[in-house]
Amino acid sequence: MHEVIKDMADRLAGVPGVRGVMLGGSRARGEHRPESDWDLGVYYRGPLDLAALGALAGPDVEVAGPGGWGPWVNGGAWLRVDGVAVDWILRDLDRVERVWQDCREGRYEVGVQPGHPLGFWSPCYPGEVALGQVLADPAGELAALRTSVAAYPEPLRKALLAGAWEAEFLAAGAAKGAARADALYVSLCLSRAFGILVQALYAADRRWCLNEKGALAAADLLPSAPPAFGERVRTLLGAPGTTPDSLTATVTEARTLIEETRAGLV
Repeated sequence: MHEVIKDMADRLAGVPGVRGVMLGGSRARGEHRPESDWDLGVYYRGPLDLAALGALAGPDVEVAGPGGWGPWVNGGAWLRVDGVAVDWILRDLDRVERVWQDCREGRYEVGVQPGHPLGFWSPCYPGEVALGQVLADPAGELAALRTSVAAYPEPLRKALLAGAWEAEFLAAGAAKGAARADALYVSLCLSRAFGILVQALYAADRRWCLNEKGALAAADLLPSAPPAFGERVRTLLGAPGTTPDSLTATVTEARTLIEETRAGLV
């Protein structure tokens, strides 16, 4: 299968506008299962020949152009090769490089993106390059970028650690919602608060957090995480309650966990 994917990457790199292709996801990190998807980041600059991409994908595959899947996950296509899912994910290389420069200077964004319930965190862009494998790179642009992102930027680390203050702010809002038995609002506040803490825990260990999938389990193993961090988060989110008393008890425990976690972020 790897030979098929490499050949596909080479053909993708020949499409006008495409600058290179990277293998991402669990297969790039060696954490995949036999049934795991093959995620191919298709990096382009300027106009992209969508007709050529469509011809390469085949007549039964719809290729979504830039912006077709949302503002951050630009577009792409879902294919099946020998019964295995292969995902093409478009990445605007100019934008990736701009985001990387922002990260180096301690700036990041969190944008709304379908499929990312906690938002799309812009450091995902350089993180994908850092953790991915270059499959096709005719001009050496991806290899050069991958070398550049090898070291986690300290300004970004400081910014993500500083941003953990929002977790307590959200918990304070959740406390008001708990008093009104507003279970949806409480759950949303706490989910985002814990998501922010996960991002901060990754940053504390100078690790790239690419998305929400599996992030809690991985963060639970990081050295800055408080004892039983993952188990406590799962318990609180799994049954937050329905009454003012039960929801308030959940928020109280959540605030204790938030305080412990922030205290360990150094």
